[in-house]
Amino acid sequence: MQSFDVIIAGGGMVGLALACGLQGSGLRVAVLEQRQPENSPLQAQPALRVSAINAASERLLQQIGVWDDILNLRASPYNAMEVWDRDSFGKIAFRGDEYGFSHLGHIIENDVIQQALWKKAQTLADVTLIAPAALKQVAWGENDAFITLEDGRMLTARLVVGADGANSWLRQHADIPLTFWDYRHSALVATIRTEEPHLATARQIFHGDGILAFLPFNDPHLSSIVWSVAPEEAERLKQLEPVAFNRALAMTFDMRLGNCQLESERLTFPLTGRYARSFAAHRLALVGDAAHTVHPLAGQGVNLGFMDAAELISELKRLQRQGKDLGQHLYLRRYERRRKHGAAVMLASMQGFRELFAGNNPAKKLLRDVGLRLADSLPGVKPKLVRQAMGLNDLPEWLL
Repeated sequence: MQSFDVIIAGGGMVGLALACGLQGSGLRVAVLEQRQPENSPLQAQPALRVSAINAASERLLQQIGVWDDILNLRASPYNAMEVWDRDSFGKIAFRGDEYGFSHLGHIIENDVIQQALWKKAQTLADVTLIAPAALKQVAWGENDAFITLEDGRMLTARLVVGADGANSWLRQHADIPLTFWDYRHSALVATIRTEEPHLATARQIFHGDGILAFLPFNDPHLSSIVWSVAPEEAERLKQLEPVAFNRALAMTFDMRLGNCQLESERLTFPLTGRYARSFAAHRLALVGDAAHTVHPLAGQGVNLGFMDAAELISELKRLQRQGKDLGQHLYLRRYERRRKHGAAVMLASMQGFRELFAGNNPAKKLLRDVGLRLADSLPGVKPKLVRQAMGLNDLPEWLL
């Protein structure tokens, strides 16, 4: 039976960031991952699942020593954002350099981030990677948690961290209730070549029954799209002939970047909001999608998860320095309190946005148009929005 201080279930982006961040704390850490990540060279074409990594997440990835590796693999900085409401006067736009920032964030493939983190974790003396590994049983003892894997191996830990995704096995087996709601939308993702250059600008348009975002890659004519529409419409768009799809896409996007050309397959997935009633319990902490999932409206999902990891790194290091039992729920409550607040604010604001921008009700349309125009023109509003978009209002102290 192998013993660790912290066992992290899930070797995705958030779980690996947590493991790497705990290096040097004196804690013995294990990461359990169901699939051994492939160490194959990057394809010429970017992968379909990407994240808009903000400045706060960038700081975390710098601190744990993987940011340069990510940049060397593939990352696309963007320095401007534009948001507008179709067929109306509502719009807002801002540039990072107007407020002293060289960039607002980076569009990075999820596979690139995971690959860089996995490689880093392999070099760390305090981190043990166990893959493939599937959880079979967990028992919560007074002083330890006992884990049995599908292959019969047994492990113990003072703390187990659930970083095992939206359908978290650990959350379910700890009987932590989940609040969830169907956004009644599916997201269609694809890679698109545009006639006009994107100028390193992330763009998002609200149209009566959906939201369409263009996220810029390094190639000035290549973008990743996230098109959030009703499930049956997402399926229809997925099945459209490429020529018809290209035309529908360009028209929905107000021809902002000219004609569009599909460069990849189209993937769709349902959108569900989730919020765990507790982010911690006896010998258990939840991070990332295991604790919360949000609408991909502002690309904030993984940034929220990275801030969970950053807060938990800080908390576990503090408890270890003070000689406290880091698996006690009493001590994990500080992490839980801070991160539940951050996630609740983000979930509520995304839901508010989603409701405000849904449909073509004239009164609602006027309200959002006036709101966008005021946010664009009132002094002092945009700097706050820029800091919010960059995640700089939600940083744990050690990343300040």
